[in-house]
Amino acid sequence: MADENSLPVPGTPPDPEMTGTEFRKLCEVIAKLRSPDGCPWDRVQTLETIKPHTLEETYELLEAIDSGDDDAIVEELGDVLLQVILDAQIGADENRFNLIQIIQGLSEKMIERHPHVFSDTIADTPEQVSRNWDQIKKKSKNRKSIFDGIPKDLPQLAKAERISAKAAKVGYDFPDRNMLFDKLKEELEELSVELFQGPNFPDCPATVATDVIPDEKIEDAEMKKRAESELGDILFVVANIARRWKINPEEALRKSNQKFMKRVRFIEEELGKQGSSLEEADLEKMEQLYQQGKQKEKREN
Repeated sequence: MADENSLPVPGTPPDPEMTGTEFRKLCEVIAKLRSPDGCPWDRVQTLETIKPHTLEETYELLEAIDSGDDDAIVEELGDVLLQVILDAQIGADENRFNLIQIIQGLSEKMIERHPHVFSDTIADTPEQVSRNWDQIKKKSKNRKSIFDGIPKDLPQLAKAERISAKAAKVGYDFPDRNMLFDKLKEELEELSVELFQGPNFPDCPATVATDVIPDEKIEDAEMKKRAESELGDILFVVANIARRWKINPEEALRKSNQKFMKRVRFIEEELGKQGSSLEEADLEKMEQLYQQGKQKEKREN
């Protein structure tokens, strides 16, 4: 067990001398890459061209955090920091803004948005902090609608959660979160009406069918539009359910995607050991291996 006296004190900033030295070195490295005798790739980057890399590095950081691998987290945090410093250098090279402005603005904003820490405002709970934050933000940015400030390019599932959260803050929400499941049932029935002309979905065989029934495109444009609308309503309710149970829907879906890919890779590996492949195996065999992989995960966890 580690000595309690050796544990870091929460809220202690890093050593200022070391931070200044290393941060300056990083800025000099990035500036060198952007200089006339630097890297041809870095020299031609703009804020627009660098956007996809910023998004990619953010997702790689999320994966590293999920892995719990501190070395990977440190590396990916470095890559995210690289994007910030590079964007700042591009802004300076184009005479638009610089890193000092970014740092100063961020420090001022954090102090302004936390008056319960840096001033005499009272906020004893996370909910009070959130309300204060929203009020200060609305005033400082001159926002007129409760939905102003939601990023337009936010993934739509995450955006649905943010939209419903904004409405809930002004009281427009189901009083009992369990009511959302009645709403979900209602929306599912409405989708069934569009797809199957009735509120009940058709019965399906309990076992894996040997013959795969091919998907059919909805030819009627109006019917497709209505079905799309109903499916969207279902996803919106699901995002609301996630919000009321304090679950990040985007994170939940991302983890489910990873889980599914991991299990299908298990099928690929097992089939490979048998001298077969996904293309050669039937659905029954793949489902059998899928369940084996699922049980293997449970044992490992």
